[in-house]
Amino acid sequence: MNYNTRMKYLGIDYGTKRIGVAKSDDSGSLAFPLTTVKAGPNAVSEVNALIKSEGAEKVIVGESRDFKGGANDVMEDIEQFKKDIEELSGLTVEYESEVFSSAAASRQFEGDFGRKDAPSQEKLDASAAAVILQSYLDRIKNK
Repeated sequence: MNYNTRMKYLGIDYGTKRIGVAKSDDSGSLAFPLTTVKAGPNAVSEVNALIKSEGAEKVIVGESRDFKGGANDVMEDIEQFKKDIEELSGLTVEYESEVFSSAAASRQFEGDFGRKDAPSQEKLDASAAAVILQSYLDRIKNK
């Protein structure tokens, strides 16, 4: 095992309306949904505030690609967001594939929901961020 077991991570599922945010446990081995941030001019500073309040030492952002591996429409925005977070926080930001992360997050909530009980889009976005972060944590643990 060649990974830091004492590092805290923040995971990001970037969206054009909302940005899902997840955090790791203190050991950096399990990911949990945290919150969502409204996309827009204040998003970078809000995410940076979460980085500080959660004590994150590394940020993982979902890399959005099409099924052929090419960048899709939102990837340019994600690249700029990644650069802005790195600049403001001073932390390393790495990519992790987000293929099917939203689908995997929604499967966690499958069942017989009434309208009142159905998960909100905010919960789904934060859960998708947790799927992305967990994928990264599992991958580095197995290196």
